[in-house]
Amino acid sequence: MTDATDGARLLPWTSPDGKPCFLAGDGIGYVSRIADNIEAVQLGLAAELIDEARRVLGGRNWTSGELHLLAVELTEALADVHRVAESRGARLPALRHDDGSGPQLSAEAFG
Repeated sequence: MTDATDGARLLPWTSPDGKPCFLAGDGIGYVSRIADNIEAVQLGLAAELIDEARRVLGGRNWTSGELHLLAVELTEALADVHRVAESRGARLPALRHDDGSGPQLSAEAFG
């Protein structure tokens, strides 16, 4: 995230002109719940598309049109999943080494 949006949540949709949308808040309001639900739907649809892709590709009997449609749908799903990962990753607490470099997880993070 940029400095202008630090602390804001990247939402799982864009503005009508394709720009990212952000939400400032505590993460428990109405818009946050809608965003959570949309993310869940996007992740579920991506999982279903993975199964469909495996079925289509496993059959080894496809047309170029079917492959093109599959590529378009997979690209859209990947973009949605990437946005969800980016949004959720940005909301994780920053864990850094004492010198400020890279993430560092505590031993408790590994169980």
